[in-house]
Amino acid sequence: MKVQSCIILLISLMVGVSISAQNKYDLIIKNGKIINGTGNPWYYGDIGIYNGKIARIGQLNNAEADEVIDAKGRVVAPGFIDVHGHIESSILEFPEAKNLVYDGVTTMITGNCGGSRSNLQEFFEEIKKKKPSINVASLIGHNTVRRTVMGNDNRAPSVEELEQMKEMVRKAMEDGAVGFSTGLLYIPGTFAKTDEIVELAKEIAPFDGIYTSHIRFQDGRVFESIAEAVDIGKQAGIGVEISHIKIKGKKSWGGSLKMLEQIRGFREEGVDVTIDQYPYTAASTRLGVTIPRWAQAGGMDSLKIRLKDADTRKRIIKGMEELQANLAFTDYSYAYVAECPWNPAYNGKNISEINKLKGRAAGQEQEIQTILELMEKGQKVQMIYHYMSEEDVQNLMKYEGTMIASDGGIPEFGKDNPHPRSYGTNARVLARYTRDQKLFSLVAAIRKMTGLPAQRFHLNDRGLLLPNFAADLVIFDPQKVQDIASFEQPHAYSEGLDYVIVNGKVSIKEGKYLSSRSGQVLKGPYSR
Repeated sequence: MKVQSCIILLISLMVGVSISAQNKYDLIIKNGKIINGTGNPWYYGDIGIYNGKIARIGQLNNAEADEVIDAKGRVVAPGFIDVHGHIESSILEFPEAKNLVYDGVTTMITGNCGGSRSNLQEFFEEIKKKKPSINVASLIGHNTVRRTVMGNDNRAPSVEELEQMKEMVRKAMEDGAVGFSTGLLYIPGTFAKTDEIVELAKEIAPFDGIYTSHIRFQDGRVFESIAEAVDIGKQAGIGVEISHIKIKGKKSWGGSLKMLEQIRGFREEGVDVTIDQYPYTAASTRLGVTIPRWAQAGGMDSLKIRLKDADTRKRIIKGMEELQANLAFTDYSYAYVAECPWNPAYNGKNISEINKLKGRAAGQEQEIQTILELMEKGQKVQMIYHYMSEEDVQNLMKYEGTMIASDGGIPEFGKDNPHPRSYGTNARVLARYTRDQKLFSLVAAIRKMTGLPAQRFHLNDRGLLLPNFAADLVIFDPQKVQDIASFEQPHAYSEGLDYVIVNGKVSIKEGKYLSSRSGQVLKGPYSR
């Protein structure tokens, strides 16, 4: 085994020498201010790219290339790695992924919040056939696994069912998953006890996988939810990633510093826990989160039956009032419709406005009836919830262990009113929080989008500008980069990321999409 390792090391060194000694490249980037993703200070240099890899970094005055980009006055950085996306279906429908590429994303990790494709081997083959513009990695989702084996039942699994779920997780890791995700806010994952999740999480430990969690509660109960995620990681012997960390509801605003104190405390104890975040004060998820989870057991048909029973309907309404009390909101004016499948006229309007359109009196009591009517339609309504504070967003973003992630997808351009995070996440961090508000340095911002995510998800040849690493890069002027998408006009590509290069191929050139479609499937380090 030692001899084999030495041979591999020798071959790697020989490859590095032969590449770096060459004088002809596919692409040379000259005169750039290089921020390499490690968190180290920037420096000036040239980058030679050959066969999809970074072949050399330094002065390349006498070298030749098929294409030369003059990056004078601009930053050259690794391509951005979005560690939290939802593109299971949209990457196959819209493989160009223009909204992401224009925002500098070269790699997206999907399968978050417990939702993934159940068969990742098939998924990866479908992606390869589509030839996407970005690299794609995936987690295996707990909700997907549980629903496949148990449906949407509110109960513990049998011994046989638990074994079936463990086998699904194990196979997904063999097929290339980078970790295991939970969405404990959503059915059926919300019905799982901690011990069930621990047993499934143990299956990813031999593959060096990571446990990512949309934790159970993000209101005042967020601290116990963080502790549960950490406990799962400790028992399973794996790293923990708290997904799109936030504290929501006016009642809990200001709790971010205590959250960070808790996370730092766990790290001081030796727990490998980190977090990711999107740079907005609004979340986006389904309308169903306004309704108690128990009422949704069994799925939409079961919910409809419960709503027809007068006593059960009263219990559901009481539960909705309790959820509102936890947030300290007295109406639903903070809840906007992003996509209503049967009535697009509702898109962009909040529940209070829709309630008024229905001719009802203002106030929470009547708005709850409006929500229940929308739910009784049986089709899922996507929402945007404005329930976080800017102060908490900034506190969490400044933390050295925070990665930037969109929690977005690939919308059909111009359709519905999606969250602007699918278009502008990275540009917003660079423009609003780095350049304008000076929340942290540009070097620190780039690390949050590149080197740290690559390290966290074991993308061992991505996220850094180093010889023999994959040639995923962005080139931009820090004074010009800007997110354009807004809640009012969400369908707008980011500007100022002049070049985006994926696996050595130019995908954005001087701000124009080229459709190089050079993305790849990225798999976990111990996949078969």
